[in-house]
Amino acid sequence: MNVLKMPVGVGCLEEYGIDGPSVLRNSLTSCTDPLKAIEEFQLKNGISLPSLRPMLPLLDLHGVRRLDFHQSVLEMLREKLVQQITEIGQKEGKDKDRKLRDLLARSFPVVRIKALRPVVMCILRNIPQIEDKYLKVLVRDRELYSDTDTEVKRQIWKDNQSLFGDEVSPLLSQYIKEKETVLFDHLNLNNLFFMPSPKVRRQGEVVQKLAHMIGSSVKLYDMVLQFLRTLFLRTRNIHYCTLRAELLMALHDLEVQDIISVDPCHKFTWCLDACIREKNVDIKRSRELQGFLDSIKRGHEQVLGDLSMTLCDPYAVNFLASSATKILQHLINVESLPRENTVLILLLRMLALGLSAWVMIDSQEFKEPKLDSQIVTKFLPALMSLMVDDQVRALNSKLPPDERESAITIIEHSGPPPDACQAYVQESSVASILAMYYTLHTARSKDRVGLMRVLGTLANCHSDIAFDDPFLHSLVSLLIHSSDEFSAEDFCTIVFDEFFSAGLGRDNVPKHLLKLLWYIYPKLPHSRLHMLMKALQPTAMHNESVHMLYNSLVERIGSQQDPPQIPSSIDPYDSPLMSVPTPGPL
Repeated sequence: MNVLKMPVGVGCLEEYGIDGPSVLRNSLTSCTDPLKAIEEFQLKNGISLPSLRPMLPLLDLHGVRRLDFHQSVLEMLREKLVQQITEIGQKEGKDKDRKLRDLLARSFPVVRIKALRPVVMCILRNIPQIEDKYLKVLVRDRELYSDTDTEVKRQIWKDNQSLFGDEVSPLLSQYIKEKETVLFDHLNLNNLFFMPSPKVRRQGEVVQKLAHMIGSSVKLYDMVLQFLRTLFLRTRNIHYCTLRAELLMALHDLEVQDIISVDPCHKFTWCLDACIREKNVDIKRSRELQGFLDSIKRGHEQVLGDLSMTLCDPYAVNFLASSATKILQHLINVESLPRENTVLILLLRMLALGLSAWVMIDSQEFKEPKLDSQIVTKFLPALMSLMVDDQVRALNSKLPPDERESAITIIEHSGPPPDACQAYVQESSVASILAMYYTLHTARSKDRVGLMRVLGTLANCHSDIAFDDPFLHSLVSLLIHSSDEFSAEDFCTIVFDEFFSAGLGRDNVPKHLLKLLWYIYPKLPHSRLHMLMKALQPTAMHNESVHMLYNSLVERIGSQQDPPQIPSSIDPYDSPLMSVPTPGPL
């Protein structure tokens, strides 16, 4: 009979004096009247409520099975019991803890009964410190572990880092995949990487799930940070730095004082987050940030590792470089020198610390890199002279032809950037970042000559930093809006031959270049398009996404379809100089 095939664990009912499968089996195998034996079993083990018994035949007449009736009663009683346990758990005092532990000791043997498991899990969820003997049972049984609430799992994970890692790993992979989806999305030009605010970004599914898994456990938080450091060290993927900052600020939003009060990076990250959110760094906040960097005590230098990860976050780099470039424009307007601006020096200092994150963590030498003074005294003035050239050209282009200065002819046909620009871009990651962000400004302004002067220089950037995904994502998005320029061979020479060709050996660059071609291929000369498609033809070394995008582009070109519609303008939040208000008196 099916009634004998009870699930594993139901036999434990007999430990409470309740007849279970073995009792029923013995009765049916030794009796002369099985129907009478079943009736006696029902009378003995049914609901002991005299007023209910007359109703059972009535339910039988209406076709309500006894099983359905008893299950509905069980569900109602279970919900009521769970509610009462929850109310006990919300109370304060030692009496609460004693009651819950007594209930757990009496009910845990039935934890494998699915119908009763929610009651046991509710008791466990409301006990702050669960005894190891219960936790070991939950860990050993896969089904029980999967049904365990996060509040209980936290107590398991504290002493089982590998198990916690198994839970966290898929979330970290999902986070990286989501970031790369935005960076490589070739169909939605409005899906810009730097557009979401910090508040919006940390409301993401993965960040919120991690925050919930950690709860208020400092030990679990430290484990996640160690996972992020290890993965960043192993992969050099800067998105792990973003997650480190977003997770801390998510816990800040949740007011998890147990964690944010002990994380030495909290105040610094909180202040930087406010600057990014407001797209501005004023004197007050700059002093707070500088004060924190200057107050790191001897023997606590290791905090620089986590600080450098916070500043290596591409959103932080974007803000720092954008703000620095904006200040340079302000200095040009007021005819002041870079070395006299304390906020600019601080921004460069933080950029240098962020860009050295991987080397610092890899070497375990936690020492703030010294900012090369010649970056301030030689490179920045050279960059500012380049900016002045571009401003003069833009101003003269707006004047009537007869009022234009004859000198504009020289500027229009000016050569490469000053030697100091080219030299320091090759030697310094800070100089490279500033040159990259000024390049984005020229592209955003559709300054053809300015873009052509500086873009080729970026091919020689320190550590190939100009071929990192966030920059290429922004650059390609801006170049798409200047698609008409690609009909000119000199423009194509700079963009494709001098810049992109230098990075084609990297796995990510072909994806960005294919995205660019997806939109601008009708503007290209036939010979140029043929040469590019031949150079971009993927090999077995490329992943499937590159093959798919390439084949889609070949099909689009072959079918002579109209190119996708390009939005009339790009969102100002993705522009390095539109995203930061002009600084006031500094």
